[in-house]
This record gives sequence, C-alpha cells and structure tokens, in this order.
Amino acid sequence: MNTNRLDANAKKKKAYSIFSAVVVIILAILFTFPLYWIITGSFKTGAEINSTVPVWFPSEWDMGNYQRLMTKRTAPLFDMNIPLISVSAFGYTLNLGGLTITGPTVPAAIRWLINTVFMSVGSMLITCLTAAMAGYVLAKKRFWGKTIIFSLVVCAMALPKQVILIPLLREMSALNLYDTIWAVIFPIVGWPFGVFLLKQFAEGIPTEMVEACRIDGAGEWRTFTDVMFPMIKPGVGACAIFTFINSWNDYFMQLIMLTSNKNLTISLGIATMQGESSTDYGLLMAGAALASVPIIIVFLIFQKYFTKGITMGAVKG
Repeated sequence: MNTNRLDANAKKKKAYSIFSAVVVIILAILFTFPLYWIITGSFKTGAEINSTVPVWFPSEWDMGNYQRLMTKRTAPLFDMNIPLISVSAFGYTLNLGGLTITGPTVPAAIRWLINTVFMSVGSMLITCLTAAMAGYVLAKKRFWGKTIIFSLVVCAMALPKQVILIPLLREMSALNLYDTIWAVIFPIVGWPFGVFLLKQFAEGIPTEMVEACRIDGAGEWRTFTDVMFPMIKPGVGACAIFTFINSWNDYFMQLIMLTSNKNLTISLGIATMQGESSTDYGLLMAGAALASVPIIIVFLIFQKYFTKGITMGAVKG
C-alpha cells in the first residue's frame, strides 16, 4: 500500500514538473519574442517589414536600416562647456571669458547612446548611494520625526511625476541645467522606491552589529561602509537595476527636459527622426535593437543580486 502511494506521489511530482517546465518555456518564448522580432526586423527590408504576411526570418540580412540610423544626423562625440566667469565690483563687470571643448563629429545615434548610458549609470550610482544612506538612517537611527519622514517617502511613491513637472522644470531652469543630461538625472536621484526598498533591507540587519561597531570606536561612515552596505548589497543590486531601467525608459522626462540635438537620448532622438506622414519601422527597430544592448548587459551583470534581493524580500515578508 505504501509503495503504491509513493509511486502515485512520484508520478504527480513528475507530471507537475513537466507541466511547470512547459509553462515556463511558453512564457519564455512569449517574453523573448518581441526582442527577437525587433532584432530580426532591424535587418529586414521595407517590403518584408510592411508585408501583410509575417516574415519570421529575413531572407537577406540588410544593413540599410543601420546605415540610415548612422548617417541621417551627426553630432559631436562630446562637448565640455566652461561657463563665462564675470566679476562685478564697484559698479563695473569684468568678463574673464569661457572655454568650449568639442570632440570629433560622429553619427548622432552614437552620441545619443552615450548620453543615455551616462544618464542611466549616473542616476543608478547616485540613487543607490543616497537611498542606501537614507535607508540605513531610517532603519537604524532614532530621532524625532523619523516616522513622519518615512510616511512622506511612502506617500511620494504614489505621487505621479506629472504633478511636480512644472516645479521641476522651473528649478532646472533656475539652476541653468535645462537641456542638459543633469536635468534628467537629478529628478530621479530622490526616488522614493529606492529609499523604501533599502530601508526594508536595512531593518533585517541586527541592531547589535551596529552597536558593536559603535563600541569598537567606528564612526558612522565606517559603520555604514564596512558593515551595513555589504550586508544590504543584494538590495542595492535590485535598486540598481530598477533605477537603471526606470531612468532609461523615462521618455516623458527626457522629452520635457532635452531639446537640442546633441543632448537627446537614443529613444528621443529616434522619435525625432520620424516623418510626419510616414513611419520608418526599419529605422525604429534598428534604434530599439541598439538601445536594448546596454539594458541586457546591466541585467546580466546584476542578475545575481537582483534575484537574491527579490527572494530575500519574499522570505522576509
């Protein structure tokens, strides 16, 4: 009797494993199909892309879409502007001049891709650092108003960015940062979700470890860098991926803050290359394929921390 029951349980587990594998394979195909369609579509001709019958694989690998992407516009590879320095005294103004350093001219898509990577990586690094410090303070420090501050952070998570768009725009203009990459980076740095995420991870660290560091004479910065930060590293990895993807895909903020050709991002730049009466889908797919490469690389680098962070949060709940 026990043998038959064990055999029945083994068959159920095997059937469940097969069913789970089939479901996972189907979901993987569904999720990866858009990426496959974009990459193969970037090498198709216009006739194959606009064909009424789907062309699942290009008959000839056509590089024309990438050639148009690289030759349609140009921009300097980099430019550094040192602002004009003015000294005023006794009613007189002395202009000490300014300096502009411009790099070689390259396809605008290369400059747009560099802008997007710089924007996303800069937002990721600054956000992870500030969110980790804020999460540590909110989780392990006792001070008046901590509950109010954390409540404001949670409420800010539900606040749409469109509500504070006009104040942000005026603030960036007052700081002379409008139409620069920094105008997109700084509004993302105070991301409430990052503070909330790392605060939850920091609460899982025993308070006795912080007190032991204080007894041993370690300062606040030493305690944070040597004890807290290594232990919340999975949460920082998850925050890094979320911040990078959020910054990369924040088309609305890029559209409002960036105007000049040299400062555009890859998604915004490709959108400006479209005509009013026609859409070049091959060009769009080539740009989307180019823009997807950095996101895939970042996810592969931080995948271990991302999955570990998600599982730790689930177990902790």
